[in-house]
Amino acid sequence: MSNELVISGICVAPAVVATIVTQAVERVEGVASVGENAIASSLISVFTARPVNEEPAVESEVVDDKLNVSVRLSVFYGYPFTKLADDVRSAVASAVKGQMGVEVGAVDVCIDNLVFPKE
Repeated sequence: MSNELVISGICVAPAVVATIVTQAVERVEGVASVGENAIASSLISVFTARPVNEEPAVESEVVDDKLNVSVRLSVFYGYPFTKLADDVRSAVASAVKGQMGVEVGAVDVCIDNLVFPKE
């Protein structure tokens, strides 16, 4: 990814897109967090040999003058993945269109973590 995205005659920093996407996705029922919990990941890496996912929570690129987004999530147990992914795609497309005024070509949803309720 380059340092800026050029779409529909405007330049936007990927961090701006990530903020818009994160704000929209965190409102979707069933989403625990966008990306991994930084504190939990740090503790896991300190106390175990398990590698921590170093990939960014939100990635974006412009393809054919449309914005393609990939978002990594932690989700709550009990929400069907296909419906959750559809809700996330809808939220992202709506937020990007409303804030940036550009079309979303694709939203890839990557579920990296499943969070179980405390009993």
